Amino acid sequence: MKTSYKVNGMHCASCALLIKSRLEKDENVEKCEVSYATNKASITFKNSEKSIEELNKQVSKIGYTLEKFGQSSQSKDSALLDLANLKLKLQVTLPFTIGIFALMLIEIFHKLFGTPLFINIPMMFLNPLMIVVSTISLFWVGKDYLKGVYRFIKYGAANMDTLVGIGTSVAYFYSLVVFFFPNLVTKLNLSHALYFDVAIVVIGFITLGKYLEIKSKLKTGDAIKKLMGLQAKTALVEKDGKVVELSISNIKIGDILIVKPGSKIPLDGKIISGSSTVNESMLTGEFMPVKKGINDTVIGGTLNKNGHFKYKATKVGAQTMLAQIIKLVEEAQESKAPVQALVDKISSIFVPVVLVIAVVSFLLWIIVGPYFMPFNQTLGFALSSLIGTLVIACPCALGLATPTAIIVGTGKGAQNGILIKNAENLEHLNKVTAIAFDKTGTITKGKPEVVSFNNVSKLKDSELTNIIYSLENLSEHPLAEALVQFTKGKKAKELKVIGFTTIEGKGLKGFIEGKSYYIGNLALMKDLKIDIEKAVMTTITNQGGTPVFVSDGKSLISYFSISDTLKENSAKTIKSLHKLGIKVILLTGDQLETANFIAKKVNIDQVYAQVLPKDKADVIKQLQKDGHIVAMVGDGVNDAPALAQADVGIAMSTGTDVAIESAGITLLKGDLSKVLKAINLSKNTITTIKQNLFWAFIYNAVGIPLAAGAFYPFFGISLNPVFAGMAMALSSVSVVSNSLRLKIKSI
Repeated sequence: MKTSYKVNGMHCASCALLIKSRLEKDENVEKCEVSYATNKASITFKNSEKSIEELNKQVSKIGYTLEKFGQSSQSKDSALLDLANLKLKLQVTLPFTIGIFALMLIEIFHKLFGTPLFINIPMMFLNPLMIVVSTISLFWVGKDYLKGVYRFIKYGAANMDTLVGIGTSVAYFYSLVVFFFPNLVTKLNLSHALYFDVAIVVIGFITLGKYLEIKSKLKTGDAIKKLMGLQAKTALVEKDGKVVELSISNIKIGDILIVKPGSKIPLDGKIISGSSTVNESMLTGEFMPVKKGINDTVIGGTLNKNGHFKYKATKVGAQTMLAQIIKLVEEAQESKAPVQALVDKISSIFVPVVLVIAVVSFLLWIIVGPYFMPFNQTLGFALSSLIGTLVIACPCALGLATPTAIIVGTGKGAQNGILIKNAENLEHLNKVTAIAFDKTGTITKGKPEVVSFNNVSKLKDSELTNIIYSLENLSEHPLAEALVQFTKGKKAKELKVIGFTTIEGKGLKGFIEGKSYYIGNLALMKDLKIDIEKAVMTTITNQGGTPVFVSDGKSLISYFSISDTLKENSAKTIKSLHKLGIKVILLTGDQLETANFIAKKVNIDQVYAQVLPKDKADVIKQLQKDGHIVAMVGDGVNDAPALAQADVGIAMSTGTDVAIESAGITLLKGDLSKVLKAINLSKNTITTIKQNLFWAFIYNAVGIPLAAGAFYPFFGISLNPVFAGMAMALSSVSVVSNSLRLKIKSI
């Protein structure tokens, strides 16, 4: 049993790992995933689900609480409450932070370049002000950091709050000793430097960074909010001859709903009367309105344009397409990409390692410092190294690098009609070297059409199309619809048919105006002893078509070629895939001649025809054995084994539920061009993750040694804790901001 919970109190990526490790110690918890990016915990229980009270007993000690979604308004608003709280704190302390930082910069420039001091504030006034502001900063603004120190001492649970709390507390309390007991400091030959400014500016900048980070994180979830915003709240329902407005939650399958021009379609269903055009761009990414008439399906959340219609609700609640999409996107955003495993391992030991480095750097500078500087400056430098190391080290940048990119990437996919089941599929798609396509309904429209019409009789074309339309309009054969639509396009008129009969497996016959007519296949023509030239058959089959013959019982009067035609963008999509160096394969149960004809038209590399469902999966296996990372694109039940076998299964939403369930990615409206968009989205997302991880690793790899003073003996370079605080704050913001760039990248 898997249950998701809202997590309150998380401040960094190491918080997520702390909660995960604490919950996984429970003997009834099989697996736990905690996401700092989404503030969610997904727990898989071995037996029955544990109560929220029992779970909170385990995590409340280390400063966190869990809530079930929907049980508290706080679940919806906790991020906004955190944001409002941080904003208030910044309004009080940020002016002091900026002012003190400006004074520090002036002093640094004065020492380095001899620039004049524009402001000369007496220390008698400045130091008491610093004590007041730093006290407010540490004990009010930085309260969570102090709690982090307390939990570390009591429970051994360390996170980013612990690092910042120890660093700023050391700066604050040492400064208090120097200020109130100067004689003791002189006796001990210690530095008289005050670090109140460090406590103020570090906490100020980190709080500002946290505010910007939360604000940015809220934007990463915009896609889910937009999808949820598509859900209608009420609907007009026809009950006992009256029209009433009901809440969506009160509507049942089979209810008749009324949709007015310009209104939102409430739920999924089938039109029973009326017609309109519907804007489905919010779900599919396609901006052209779609014509809808009787028996057509409409999707809840889409926008009715100018028509008025009634429809029967076929799906409600969690069954609707919009609800399924929201669920799928949420699950994808909570999932972890394989690359995240390395990050988690590093993050799990990050805080303890940084604590050790900070203490070691402090002790080393106490020991070796006198070789590089006067003894009374050694403690000050050692303290600066300790504080700087603790403050600059931030696991948040590492922890946010992958999930924020996944959240934005999967959200952008959903807005473009590309539904990604999990992060693993998104990562694998980036590496695909071969794509296998089913033919019918994937490369082709899956709907037979007349591609050629030949009149070999003395009848006029109009007379002939009237006869064919009248007969085929009575037939239920799959090819009959193609002939009906073709003759309709020729403005055919319906004639009276007598003695209509279906000839099983061969065709049909009927009498019109006293004359008999037959429409059917080659076998029917043989029964009628009508010879069909080999050239006619060869031409049709070489074009991938199915021949249909029309006879008056004595001679051939007409023949058609009916074929499943290509989707408009099939050739263009496959050409673009070739440019990416991807091998394209056609897998179909159709005849080899038809398959080869289609493959030639769209320039497919390799063809497997007349293959059974198991054979399709075996072809995928062989491609994988040959070293390919394979994606399979299909829409039918017969494609399900291959979709499941492939490294990435891509289903057309116009296909069967079995195919969609077996796939890792679903393309709404069955648009083949979205295959290319999905690959581009995957490449953009993975590139962003790599950029985020590179900067997060480099930042820590350079920043921590610099703050610890490792470069000072060789280059005379060290890092003031204030600048360490600035850098730490900016690191997380830069990672989230880089992820947000995915929103504006075209796919």
